[in-house]
Amino acid sequence: MVPVVRTDVCVVGSGPGGAAVARALARAGRRVLLLERGRDWRANRLYGTYPGALRYADRHALLFTREGLNIVRPLMLGGATSMFAGCAAPPLPWWRERYGIDIDADAAAFAAELGVAPLPPELRGEASTRVAAAAGELGMEWVPQDKFIRFGGGFRCGAHCLLGCRCGAKWNAAELVDQARAAGAELWTRARVAQVLREGDVAIGVTGRHAGCTFTVHADTTILAAGGLGTPEILRASGFAGAGRGLALDTTVMVYGHAPGRPGQGGDPPMTWSHPDPALGVLYATLIDPWLLYPIITALKGPAYPLTWRRWGSTLGVMIKLTDEVSGGIDERGRVSKGLTARDRERLGQADAVAGRILRRAGCRPDTIFTTPLRGTHPSATVRIGDLLDTELRTGLRGLYVCDASVFPEALGRPTVLTILALARRLARTLAAPAGGRA
Repeated sequence: MVPVVRTDVCVVGSGPGGAAVARALARAGRRVLLLERGRDWRANRLYGTYPGALRYADRHALLFTREGLNIVRPLMLGGATSMFAGCAAPPLPWWRERYGIDIDADAAAFAAELGVAPLPPELRGEASTRVAAAAGELGMEWVPQDKFIRFGGGFRCGAHCLLGCRCGAKWNAAELVDQARAAGAELWTRARVAQVLREGDVAIGVTGRHAGCTFTVHADTTILAAGGLGTPEILRASGFAGAGRGLALDTTVMVYGHAPGRPGQGGDPPMTWSHPDPALGVLYATLIDPWLLYPIITALKGPAYPLTWRRWGSTLGVMIKLTDEVSGGIDERGRVSKGLTARDRERLGQADAVAGRILRRAGCRPDTIFTTPLRGTHPSATVRIGDLLDTELRTGLRGLYVCDASVFPEALGRPTVLTILALARRLARTLAAPAGGRA
């Protein structure tokens, strides 16, 4: 027998968008059921370890586009916030200027609630600060990066926090899920949604599998927040043929160099300093891959590069995050296609040269500087506002909304979480109003 559940609101996905909407609507008195494909790993002894990361990352962290870009996609409670660098950035002005979406106040409210701020100077890392100072000597103004990090007692952060925060300092959207449950929301983990159910032009819920059984959820309001890859998969199975056509990844590379006799960035918190270049469309930041991931990533470049692993302890890194053009997409079999356009490649080449100059200024030997293969950090823009959604995040079905990075109309090229939280706060305010729901 297929279990059938009735609720006011069904939220699919527990990343920042889904978790924030679920909390707000549960606090507003709605019956909320939150469905998460992964499990809650926070109390597991493998959380924040290399073996753990390989277990809760999609395809054991070996998810690649057809063009070879690596995408690390956590499938777990809290979504990507479980493995992000804890970085925050306010919504870019184009949300308001080009799309008429004003979420600045919503972002500011979440930033205040969560204590978003840069780490104090003594916690930004000696090596990372040296890289930022070198950039300053070249005329670039690097600034301390805003963080979703509580840096009180117990803080012991290094590059390994990208695997999951074991000391509890880094905020995780799973905390919003905890608060939603305290307000009455119900959570199902390991619940994989297959498609949206519909009657005519009205969404009436979802169907999927949980605990080995098929389930059906009937809901007045359904909110898809399964991420830039998960949401278009569900929508396409539900009859939205345009879902997944086009994709942004904030395509990223690391530029590494060896600074002999000086400590590297491996013990520093990730991305404590950054510098946006809007004209070029890139974001620079201080970052190095965690110790055991370093040889894996460099092996993708060629067999000689993992040999540089022995000098990881004195390696400096500059991350380049590209505001890439929307291209490629996700096909009917779920395969991701995404490379660089000619313009993307040209801009990345210019940024690569800048990063090399910074590393040389910071003391790296010129003959040791190299650039890692491309990777995708923020799958987004697969269910774009202005294409499949209106500015209120409504689809063509009444009662069906989307609230995650898939809604971005273009690449952000910045940390995404605060923007997603702001969109969720705005959507929840609309849905909690008396005329919300199926409107």
